[in-house]
Amino acid sequence: MAEFDSILRRIYLTIYNWTVFLGWFQVLYIALKTLRELGHEHVYAAVEKPLLLAQSAAVLEILHGLLGLVRSPITATLPQIGSRLYVTWGILWSFPEVQSHILVSSLVISWCITEVIRYSFFGLKEVFGSAPSWLLWLRYSSFVVLYPAGISSEVGLIYTATPFMKVTNLQTYKSKSSLTNFNFYDGIKISWMTLFSAGAPHMYNYMLRQRKRALSKSKLE
Repeated sequence: MAEFDSILRRIYLTIYNWTVFLGWFQVLYIALKTLRELGHEHVYAAVEKPLLLAQSAAVLEILHGLLGLVRSPITATLPQIGSRLYVTWGILWSFPEVQSHILVSSLVISWCITEVIRYSFFGLKEVFGSAPSWLLWLRYSSFVVLYPAGISSEVGLIYTATPFMKVTNLQTYKSKSSLTNFNFYDGIKISWMTLFSAGAPHMYNYMLRQRKRALSKSKLE
């Protein structure tokens, strides 16, 4: 029974990883093609649907961690997926005014390269039990450049969207006190900026430790 469950797990994770890999590869191809042919102003419009699908699929990774299908700690997975979903749906999808910003291109390309590497790595591991050494190195080294690029783009887009948040009536709350005038999205912005600034170094250090452990292990094999 345990062996059967293990086989089902591998089949499911193989299908999941390669399906999401194809989604991110599609987003990357469309983004680069649009960037070259039309410019950064048109990138979001071109990738919107596949981007929303590919990023939203990451919610399943939280369930994978909770169900024990993968070994990734939920404490590392949840903040990263939560921040990406917030930027994807709460910023890019919610505020068309920021969709033509150049930071959208750097964000999308950083995310895409990261995920194409990650999902192909895990997809190969599920199928063959291992991945090529060059892909292992990319999986645990590319974040050194891509993570700062991605997180900087995320923070920049949140900041860029702030003026448009303030004029959205449904997202503005004014207290009844004449002494207090509180904008709801100001609180959201401050909270997320604090979370990013505090969480990003922790996540970066976590990935550095993970890199050291993974590459050291590969040298011993």
